[in-house]
Amino acid sequence: MRITVAGCALLALMLGSTSALAQNVKVTPLGTHAGELCDRDRATIFEDPTGVRILYDAGHSVMGGNDPRLGDIHAVLLSHAHGDHIGDRKMAAMGAGSCASPQTVDAGPNSTTAEIAGAKNAALVMVVDLSTFVAKKVEAVTGKPVGICSQAGGGTTVPVAAPCRSNIHLGGTHVMKAPGAVRGVEITMVFASHANSLPVSMLTNQDGKGLAADGLSVSPGPATGYVVRFTNGLVVYLSGDTGLHSEMKTIVHEYHKPNMAVMNLGPNAITAHSAAYAVNELVKPATVIVSHANEAATSGGKFVPKSRSEAFAALLKGRAVYPALSGVTMEFDGSAKCVAGCRS
Repeated sequence: MRITVAGCALLALMLGSTSALAQNVKVTPLGTHAGELCDRDRATIFEDPTGVRILYDAGHSVMGGNDPRLGDIHAVLLSHAHGDHIGDRKMAAMGAGSCASPQTVDAGPNSTTAEIAGAKNAALVMVVDLSTFVAKKVEAVTGKPVGICSQAGGGTTVPVAAPCRSNIHLGGTHVMKAPGAVRGVEITMVFASHANSLPVSMLTNQDGKGLAADGLSVSPGPATGYVVRFTNGLVVYLSGDTGLHSEMKTIVHEYHKPNMAVMNLGPNAITAHSAAYAVNELVKPATVIVSHANEAATSGGKFVPKSRSEAFAALLKGRAVYPALSGVTMEFDGSAKCVAGCRS
């Protein structure tokens, strides 16, 4: 069989495309105790094959902008402003306290989210109202105003020269793109059925602080989840804190078609049974990562017997289930199959 130069070029292009699609997304939870899923753990880093690195919900289980585990961070996602997500407290030290009750210290008035975005020159990808608020906190850290991220050339090219913020609302998409990459990482905000209010400790306006006397707070827009579409074909649903809602089926499953879900199990929003229903009947991903357990969910890297997390995992049908173990990097191909680092 004779192969022309053009044919060789086409074959090389096809093999190159196959190779690119075969690369993996790396997922690294950052918790308070190495190798475990603990009470305060929320923070998770996602690294696309092109090198784009995203931090989701920094919360309490990081040490702020100087946490040595962070590395490069190109985008910071924040589902809502509750203290355990925006990070009104931070780790006192690695492994301080117990898994069930980690030791944290005050991170006000700026938050771990703002500290990290400022230290890493990251883009704030969150609903407009919240990004505007966090941008002011980043400005307090860096001393410089935070502008809107450019989306020229099909996305925000990373790393950005200085912290910037997205300008999208619920349902909008922000693209983060590595230099020279053909495609970028698409980050879409989706609905979450949850409250959203700022910690009073982070409010500088006296009118806002006065609300606390009546048990009220300030809401910086709606709470959200995310659907993140990576360049290798992996599509991840980040639930945020949420109860059951119909858009899990119509928008998340039927439109976005995620093959992985990172499910928050905070008991004030969802139970083991309702979270399992969301996975089995509504979202229907191939793979699930258990996060935001609000308990010492694992011991020795395994689910604790009779914990909520174990109950949730046991109810899932025909799906791979992994706890978000701190510092343990998991790698997933485009079909959401774990190819390295996963512990069930």
